[in-house]
Parts: sequence; structure tokens; C-alpha cells
Amino acid sequence: MCGIAGLWQSGGATGEELAAIARHMGDALAHRGPDDSGVWVDRDCGIALAHRRLSIVDLTPEGHQPMLSASGRYVISFNGEIYNYRDVRSELTTANAAPPWRGHSDTEVLLAAIDHWGLDSTLVRLVGMFAFALWDRQERELHLVRDRIGEKPLYYGWANRMFAFGSELKALRALPHWRPEIDRAALARYTQLGCVPAPHSIYQGIRKLPPASLVTITMQDLNARACPNPRAYWSLKRVAELGAREPFTGDDREAAAQLDAVLRQAVGRQMVADVPLGAFLSGGVDSSTVVALMQAQSARPVKTFSIGFPEAAYDEAPYAAAVAHHLGTDHTELYVSPEQAMGVIPRLPEIYDEPFGDSSQIPTFLVSQLARRHVTVSLSGDGGDELFGGYNRYFWGRDIWRSTGWMPKALRRALARGLTCIAPQSWDMLFARCAPLLPRAFRVPSPGDKLQKLARVLAVADPYALYAALVSHWQDNGLVRGADAMPVAHATPSFSDVRARMMYRDAMEYLPDDILAKVDRASMAVSLESRVPFLDHSVAEFAWRLPLAMKMRNNQGKWLLRQVLYRYVPRALIERSKMGFSIPLDTWLRGPLRDWAEALLDEAALEQQGYFDPQPIRTKWREHLSGTRNWQHPLWVILMFQAWLEKHSAPAAAARTVA
Repeated sequence: MCGIAGLWQSGGATGEELAAIARHMGDALAHRGPDDSGVWVDRDCGIALAHRRLSIVDLTPEGHQPMLSASGRYVISFNGEIYNYRDVRSELTTANAAPPWRGHSDTEVLLAAIDHWGLDSTLVRLVGMFAFALWDRQERELHLVRDRIGEKPLYYGWANRMFAFGSELKALRALPHWRPEIDRAALARYTQLGCVPAPHSIYQGIRKLPPASLVTITMQDLNARACPNPRAYWSLKRVAELGAREPFTGDDREAAAQLDAVLRQAVGRQMVADVPLGAFLSGGVDSSTVVALMQAQSARPVKTFSIGFPEAAYDEAPYAAAVAHHLGTDHTELYVSPEQAMGVIPRLPEIYDEPFGDSSQIPTFLVSQLARRHVTVSLSGDGGDELFGGYNRYFWGRDIWRSTGWMPKALRRALARGLTCIAPQSWDMLFARCAPLLPRAFRVPSPGDKLQKLARVLAVADPYALYAALVSHWQDNGLVRGADAMPVAHATPSFSDVRARMMYRDAMEYLPDDILAKVDRASMAVSLESRVPFLDHSVAEFAWRLPLAMKMRNNQGKWLLRQVLYRYVPRALIERSKMGFSIPLDTWLRGPLRDWAEALLDEAALEQQGYFDPQPIRTKWREHLSGTRNWQHPLWVILMFQAWLEKHSAPAAAARTVA
């Protein structure tokens, strides 16, 4: 795992100047690669590539980057892992196309494959997570490439007179004299989603390369200061549509056996490393499955890591410890005090150098920090919810649409008004009094808040709008001043079941832009490589062939995945309500974080900055402080932007008030 960066400009700089700029960009990513650094420059073309290395495979100097291909045609700066590089190497050898090998790194194999088959034919052979820059010295073209699901990040665009790219925005901010401006349309999407979705970034003119795509910049593009559109080399949409047309036709037993085999292969591939390796373990279905399959293929106890909190409602450590004990792993747990967790908050704008509003970023960083004390690589269970139907909103969405989708929109709006005319705390009191008479399904925590959320989604026009309402933190499009509407980037297949539509949208947007960005930045901040076996594309392709009845059954998500897990872990250790990876943010904002939040949400400051209409923010803040409503998530989204702005906004790039 590494950090990559570079720039390309036509004329006006010496080789030494280009190298100095590239080195400065690379140094901004030192946390991603503390073991080695390198710069490669072609002064005549005006291009420079930088690399920061976290040594995982081939720890010798032969793995140094940027790396030249054996033919001398290609130069690469590569971030990630090619898990099947040994298979690719063998295929090259069989074809008599292998160069004299200098070392045994996957980067060298990748270059040899591109030399022999070309870039496009090589990409379809790769199994891995990656983002890389490939300079073709013969054609004078720069190729930027990202992995299929979007595990590794890559930003690119024009900054002053330079075309630049980097693993994180830190690298681009290291460019001389660049004064980035905030993209208000991207900011508006951020307030809705809690992250900035690809292909956009928080800065005007800077893009994220979407998953499963590559963009090629030519000399003509450079001279015209153009930014070509990416093209896809793999399509999740096609995978999902093919799975719907040609679903898996075996029975439950056959499906469980095949899923076990596919997952076992994916986990086994990702256990290859020349450094210590372990896994995050929460005790939930996803992480327990990954750890069980690791331990089944390891002759030694797998190192596992979990964190706990004093508040029982947020503490998964006992469940993780029970699973670890059953599997016989070498388990390490750390109980984190509220003070330790809150101590991470000042670091968040630097760790997530684009605004990021998912509060599970805090425990994710803490467990990464714990794991890094013992290992350099850690596997995680991310992706299981999106592929196998684990989120509660899939059931909420289906039930809401089944119950109300047939109603005229005016009637649904009237029902919504009826729900909101009673305060949430009054609903809570009513449910509490009637609890002995209510069915178990209606005995839920915070029923008032849940009914308010139900009211918000009742009046939607269609299932697509239903999904947007369920995942959005802020509904008011006027919250961000001067923001143009931003269309949704991905067309959703016309699945007949609303749950499949939501799963697809999550896999295309929420997974890469929120979950994977969160894990990448948290782990890389402590120089830890995180691997995600569920996102091996063979697993994703098989998952999309499974009928929904094998994923969601008896009102329970991840049904088939559970059947695989029960081969290794007793059902009693797993079966419990989904907790998520969360913190008691609601009470922290009313208590120890109150002064910090108040300063960032100051009405005069919000008005002066000119990005937000302060009134809806102040209203939610007052309601949260009073206990009338729990607005922790939408408030955290604003707080994280404000903290980021305070850290990264230069005076010259400050917002102008929009009339």
C-alpha cells in the first residue's frame, strides 16, 4: 500500500524544478508510505511521478518505485495489491513473455503484463485493489487507473497550469501557488450524503476517478488544458443485470457451498504478505466470516483486533472476544474511554482531507491504530452489507413502499403531516405506556425519531426517491447557498424489487465514497494496509447472481452468508441485533463536545463564511441540545465540514457571501 502523486505541464520548468514539486507532493503522503520514496522525471515531456512506499510484498530495493518496465516503454507509480500476481507471472512465463525478473513484486509483474498484453487486456486479468499512474514514453500518454470497486482513491485535474494527480488531496494542495475553490454543488451533495461522491471532489476542477475506470491524457489534451472523460473497463451495472437475467439456480445447500469456496479463495489470496498480517473483528457476521476463513487456512492463530466502549449500547468487544475464543485467534482488544475517542476529533480534518461526515470514522481510526501496533496488514469485513443485504434500510424501504406506494401522493403527504404534528418525545411516551400491549416488532428504541423519519419518506414519488430520502442527512436543497443541482452519476438497473435497487445504489455510491474512503484514510493515517476480501470481484459477481431470497429471508439480512459462517462459528455467538460501528455522539454533543460544536456552528461565523443558510442548522442544534430531537448525524456532517474548512481554507480561497 502506497501513496502516488505526479504532475504534467508543457514547458516552463527544469527537471530539478519538476522533481522538487513531485517530491513535495509525495512527502505530503508520507503516512501512506513511510518505508521508501522516489521520483521519476522526464524533463523534455514535462512530467514527474512521485511515490511513497509501504513495503508489503518484496521488501527489497527491487520493489522501489516509480518503476520502469523491462522494455523501458512504461513507468508506473502504483498503489495497492495485485492478489493474483503470481498467476499472472506464471502466465507470462508460459507464454515466453516474461522478462528477466529483478525481484518478486506485483508491480514488476504488472509492468511486464502491460508490456506484453497492453493495458486493457491486462486490467481484465487483475484481481486486486489499486490506483496507479502509468506513463507511456512511446506514445507520450498518461493513464490513470482505479480498481473495480473503488478501494483505492485517486484525485486528478488541472491546478494552475499543471495537470496533477494524487492519492489524496494533500498531494494536490502541496502544488505551488494553487488556490483551490470549493465546489458548492459538491458541498450540497456532501450535506445530503456525508461524503462527496465520485466523480466530484470538494474542489472545483478536481475529480475523483470512479471505480473500474481509467482516464488517458494525451499531449493534445495537455496543450488544450482538457480533461477527458474516464472510460470503464468493468461494469457493476452489467454484472447486476446479468445476475438478474441468469441467476444462480442451485438450492440453499449448493449456494452455501459455492459461496464458501469463493470467499475462501478470496480470503486466501489476500493473506499473502511479507509482513505481519491480521484482521479487524467486531463479532458481527461480516468480520467473523473473514476471520473464520482466515483461521481455517492458517497454521498459526490469526491476529485479531477489536475496540470496546464503556457504554454497553456501543460495546461489541465481548461479542468479538467470544468469536475469537471459539476460533482460537490471537486476540487483542482495547477499551477506549470517551476522552480517548474524542481526542481523535482534532485530527479528523487532516486524516480525511476532504470533508467526511460519517462518525464511525472515529472507531475505525482507533481500531486501525490498535492493529498497527502489531501488524502491517489487516483484513476487514466491509462490503458484506451491500452485497448480501445487511442494512436495515432494505427492509424499511421494502415495507414502506409495499404499504404506501399504492396510495395517491396527496394521501401519503397527509399521513406524513399527521405523524409530524406530534412531537417525537410525545410518541416515545405513548409507546412506553402501550408497550405491554404492542407486538414485539413495535417495541423499538426512540420510536418518535423513527416515526419522524417515516414521515420524511412517505411522500416520495418513486423507489429511487425513497432511497435518497432514507440515506440523506439534509433534505433542504437551499441549505448550501449558490449551489447548482448535481445529477446522480449512476443509472440504476430497473430491478423489480426495491431492495435490489437500494443494494445497487449502495454498492455504486455509499460503499466506495463512504465506507471504503473511511477505511482507507483511517488505516493509511497510521500506515496500515487494509484489505477487503468481500470486494474481490469474483465474490461480487457471484453475489449478484444470488436470488434475493437467499440474501434476505425471514426478515433477516445476509441469510446465505450466515449459513457459511455457521459452518465455523456457533449460531448463538452471532445472532443478535445489528449494532453498527458507532459512538455515543448524541450525548457527547450535548455534553463534552458542546463548546467545540457551538463555536463551529456560530451563527455569525456561518453567515460570514457564506456557504450555508445558518437558520436550519441553528434550529437543529437547539432542538438537539434541548433533547427534543436527536440530530447527531446531520449536525456531525456540518461540524466536519466546518472543522475541515478551519483547517484547510486559505484566506484567498475563503467563500464570498452569495446574495
